[in-house]
Amino acid sequence: MPQETKPRNDWTREQVLAGLHIYLQLNYGQLHARNAQIKALAGWIGRTANSVALKLGNLASLDPAVLATGRKGMMGASKIDKAVWKALLSNWDATVLEAASVYKSLAVGHGVEVAEAEALDLALPPAELGRTRAATVQVRVNQARFRTSVLVGYNSTCCISGLQNESLLIASHIVPWSEDTRNRLNPQNGLCLSALHDRAYDQGLITVLPDYTVRVSPKLKAKTADAYLQDALLRFDKAPIRMPSRLAPAPEFLSWHATRFGFL
Repeated sequence: MPQETKPRNDWTREQVLAGLHIYLQLNYGQLHARNAQIKALAGWIGRTANSVALKLGNLASLDPAVLATGRKGMMGASKIDKAVWKALLSNWDATVLEAASVYKSLAVGHGVEVAEAEALDLALPPAELGRTRAATVQVRVNQARFRTSVLVGYNSTCCISGLQNESLLIASHIVPWSEDTRNRLNPQNGLCLSALHDRAYDQGLITVLPDYTVRVSPKLKAKTADAYLQDALLRFDKAPIRMPSRLAPAPEFLSWHATRFGFL
């Protein structure tokens, strides 16, 4: 009796992981068949760019931050899509690294040079990646991956001040890198902040509450005579942050930071 084969349209777990890798690097408005990364992946897995774009839309339908904006994605997520998303939520670091590895293997297997494939993995130009690898170890590469995912979600905009100069923006961990080994690469454990606001956040001079509003420490509120401080920090007290287009900061992480520094 001939062995049954899967229908041609079934996506494998590896293909969904490769799609997830791209999803984490693109904002919602880039999830279309004209996107170069989507077209490239389509060629590598023998599908159309429309098919890949639809799959990313299925992943978007599992993202609460996307649904909160009134967008619904494609609402056709398969069992494999849901299983991959569940694995992502269970252990971000392991799943993100696995997705990146699958994506890079596909790229190399289709004639992309290793250095270029690694650059694609990080959404960086090859020359920039070369400088990164020459200067640091894998930890820095993972930090670059985290930065890419966070900045894309916030459209390279500080979620407090609105600053849009990418060279002055930092992907800030809510729970520090050293405190949570399972969520180091989780963009839900990140905020896009200007260098100033990142420093203030790191020192607990400001926080973001689980309701996504900013709070300023009484230590700063006492310095009302400082005009620059008033404009740069104090005026944002109780103001809502700019929300990302996907993968919003998790309330439990925000609560951890606010509690640690005495805001809750």
